Amino acid sequence: MMQDEVNRAVEVLRAGGVILYPTDTVWGIGCDATNAEAVAKIYALKGSVNKKGMIVLLDKPINVARYVRSVPEIAWDLIELSDKPLTLILDGAVGVAPNLIPEEGSLAIRVADHDFCRRVVGRLGRPLVSTSANFSGEPTPVGFADIAEGIKAGVDYIAPLEVEGNPTRKASSIMILHENGEFKILR
Repeated sequence: MMQDEVNRAVEVLRAGGVILYPTDTVWGIGCDATNAEAVAKIYALKGSVNKKGMIVLLDKPINVARYVRSVPEIAWDLIELSDKPLTLILDGAVGVAPNLIPEEGSLAIRVADHDFCRRVVGRLGRPLVSTSANFSGEPTPVGFADIAEGIKAGVDYIAPLEVEGNPTRKASSIMILHENGEFKILR
């Protein structure tokens, strides 16, 4: 069942669609992070153009280097040693849709600790956009039942609850980490 759902999700993503799916934190809205048209669909659905609200999920730490010009050495340790979901905002975004990159050129990245997410990203072969499954300005839904019907109606695929796993039900920690090693904890 899991592999069938992964295949369905990837088919939608490759066609430029938007999916609603569980992560290691909360349910997210996602698309192929290299597809600018798909990214624009998410902004339209959420009623937002806040590029700082969108992160990308990867399946393996090694892939971080594919989407950031220069990964600070400490980033590898942080990814490996973090015992809870950690999003790193790194300088020098490359290889993703231009409308996903904020003015300062950074990229928010998390290596997903979630079976369904890792499988989807691995099968897609590209990063997966992840943003909370809510309209801009509204609270982040804690679980699937809290997601607005308008969000559900606005996506092309909804993952079944069976693939949810055990999310933390709260947003990840966020740290800005610059190439020179300077950092700032945002959340």
